[in-house]
This record gives sequence, C-alpha cells and structure tokens, in this order.
Amino acid sequence: MDLEPLDPGYVAERLTRPPFVVCSGVYNVRDIGGYPTAQPAVNVRPGFIYRSGEVSGITEQGKQQLKALGITTVYDLRSDTEMEKYNTPIPDIPGVNIIRTPVFQKEDYSPEMMAKRYELYASGKTEAFMELYSQILDHGGAAFGVILRHIRDRPHDGLLFHCTAGKDRTGIITAILLTLVDVEDGVIAEDYSLTRVGREPARAMVMARLAKVNLFAENNEAALNMFTCRPETMIAFLGLLRDKYGGVAEYLRRYVGLTDGDIETIKHNMLYPSDRPS
Repeated sequence: MDLEPLDPGYVAERLTRPPFVVCSGVYNVRDIGGYPTAQPAVNVRPGFIYRSGEVSGITEQGKQQLKALGITTVYDLRSDTEMEKYNTPIPDIPGVNIIRTPVFQKEDYSPEMMAKRYELYASGKTEAFMELYSQILDHGGAAFGVILRHIRDRPHDGLLFHCTAGKDRTGIITAILLTLVDVEDGVIAEDYSLTRVGREPARAMVMARLAKVNLFAENNEAALNMFTCRPETMIAFLGLLRDKYGGVAEYLRRYVGLTDGDIETIKHNMLYPSDRPS
C-alpha cells in the first residue's frame, strides 16, 4: 500500500493546507513552523524556515511566491553530481541568494559508493535507512552548520533548504531543528511522512529518472522503496540521533561546531519573532 499512487483528489486538497505552501514549479514546499513544542502555548515560529524539493524548475510565478514568503536565502544541499546527472542547475531568482551547501562531496558519488547507497535505498528497510541517515549525519555537519548559523544570526531573513526530493537530507536537518526546540517525536515523524504527499505530483518525473539506473530499471518496487517516508523510519532516526550521537545538542557541538550559546540563540529565534522578548 505504501508504494501505490495516492488519490489525486486527496493530494490536491492536502496540498492546499498547512504546512504545505504553494510555489509554482517547486514540489514539496512546507513551512516547518507552527508545530507545538514542550513549552506550554509555544509553537515553532511560522513564516521563517521552509523546506522543499529541488527548486530548479521554479516558474516566474514561483519566484514571486517565494519572495512573498519572505525567503531571502535558499540553501541547496545537493551535490554537483546530482545537478549534472539530472540537468537541474541552480535557477536565477532575483532578490534571493542561493547558496550551495552540499551534504556529500563529489568523491562520495563514486560508482561503488552509489551502488551501495542505491542498494540500501532499494531494500526499503528501516535498518537500511538508518545506515543512510548515519552517512548524512556524519557528512552533513558543515552543510547543516551554514543553515543553523543563518537561524542564529539572521532571524529577520526567511530561508528555505532543499535537496532533490526534499525527503532525506532535508528531512534530517528538519528533524534536527524540530528536535532542538522540543517538538514531540510523533509530530516530527508525521511531518517527515508528508513528503509522500508533497512529492506525489512529481511521481512520474521521479520514476523516469530512476529508470535510468540499472538497479531500478529492472525493479519497479525497488525504485518506489527509495522514496518511502514512513513515520516509523523517522522514529527510528530520532532514536539513532539520541543513542549513537548523544542527542541533538551533542551532535551540534561535535559535528557542527556550535557552542551552547549558539544553540540557545537558535532555539530562541525558532520560537519567537525576533522583536519579541522571551
């Protein structure tokens, strides 16, 4: 059931409701604000941090919609290899700064590395995703740090971060941010699973891309497994973050190089408008 297409009517209706945001030519755009935190009557600040799939296909209307959201900076987590492979270069969006912050470097895309990664994705198993997500955590400290320092230093400037589908690398940094401000695991897992709805309009495009990879060309189910986003996968990841990496704050100290003061400022800026006292 997890691999079947979703009802188009349901998808169209769900995409009109929060946390989804309309940005023409870009799939899976969501505001990560609005979620409740452990603090009574305190929600994650809306209208500040957004997530999405690749922005390469953005239309002129989409560019206006992006700016209307208050987004001044887009952080692109993709590698050079992906952009070349899918012919998805960085678009020009006047008034919006697009910054390359790849999680994986070019050497991480050797045929051997990619074969191993595709094999893990193809299994669709939670354990395989945990191995992949550990790789993202191990490699992504520098890229995530650029985003986190924006939140620390520029609370007036809206930002958007994205990878290709807006599921794995984007989902990991979103989970880090929401965990940092004490959003419940179940809520974070539900947010992660919404990518299934957000990427559904791009289903045909995604499958056409994967059909060019031998492993997936011969196995449709393996291709679909790559894009599963089950809530239990994110629950397992949040456990991994605590058990293997010592929790979100410890990860940010060790892998990203943030201080306790940095972390407190980031939390404050994610919870309150910058002109409101805490």
